[in-house]
Amino acid sequence: MSDDSTRRRFLRAAGVTGVAALAGCSGGGGGDGGDGGEGGDGGDGGNGGSSDTRLSWHAGGTGGTYFPLSNEFKSVVEANTDFTLNVQSTGASVENVGNLASGDADFALIQNDIAYFAKNGTGIDAFQDNAVENLMGVATLYPETITVVTLQDTGIETLSDLSGATINTGDLGSGTQVNALQILEAVGITDFNEQNASFSQAADQLRNGDIDAAFVVGGWPVGAIEDLATTNDIHIVPIEGENRQAVKDAASWFADDTIPSGTYTGVDSAVETVAVQAMIATRSGVAESTVETVTAAIFDNVDELTIKTDFISKESAQDGMSIELHPGAAAYFDA
Repeated sequence: MSDDSTRRRFLRAAGVTGVAALAGCSGGGGGDGGDGGEGGDGGDGGNGGSSDTRLSWHAGGTGGTYFPLSNEFKSVVEANTDFTLNVQSTGASVENVGNLASGDADFALIQNDIAYFAKNGTGIDAFQDNAVENLMGVATLYPETITVVTLQDTGIETLSDLSGATINTGDLGSGTQVNALQILEAVGITDFNEQNASFSQAADQLRNGDIDAAFVVGGWPVGAIEDLATTNDIHIVPIEGENRQAVKDAASWFADDTIPSGTYTGVDSAVETVAVQAMIATRSGVAESTVETVTAAIFDNVDELTIKTDFISKESAQDGMSIELHPGAAAYFDA
């Protein structure tokens, strides 16, 4: 079903959800509009130095890592500043870039590769020759592991076994979908049926036999996979050896990663794979003092976090930063 032209069409579609707003957007963006995703109104806090203390923070699907981690950031920021964070569930990276570009979001979690593509107007059709000039970096957070999950009774053991399979590549418009299609292309998998849904929905699809495998991108353990492993015997498909080298040769932002044994119920051996990097992004229209205050609240209080605590620190917060820092973030990290 999915030849090269079909996969390119999916990549173009991936940009529609989050980047449709880019046509009228430049520079600092606007910013008091509502968000089209789940969750409530988008704030205009921080826009151009506004005194409003309500900030819109766009996360990802509720079954991944972005959403619960963003809510921990919300708790820390609200406990240590006068700002209120409105955390919204979204389709994640590509959509979040569009929401930053339009001013609907003040902060968002995105992948470092997607940030690079957007800022430089390259990489994927969603951003080709359509650079998001107001996108700015705040901090990198942790490796986002690429997890290819299936059930043991599917017989899928390696990436090559995905040929002809029905695969959930992640939400339309997400960094997960972009990465999944990059990886499949890199290892020569062109014959597959693509489904697009959130991590939680993908887990249900696996349970119901509607798909054969799913790509999940997020810091382990991912909640949706944890839940699936408690009810079904799962198998994590490794990205290793020649396949891993092919993936890294095709895209330099992929790095080696390992899912430790015991991370998921029934997965008793470490699994080799690859990862990108999660990061906090903002837009140039958010006031320097706002970004500095929010950044300081998070990184001065990392001991109050419970998610990805082995990775998130002030010292590592510029590792893998792929775009220019917002002046407010630079003021904090350079102090």
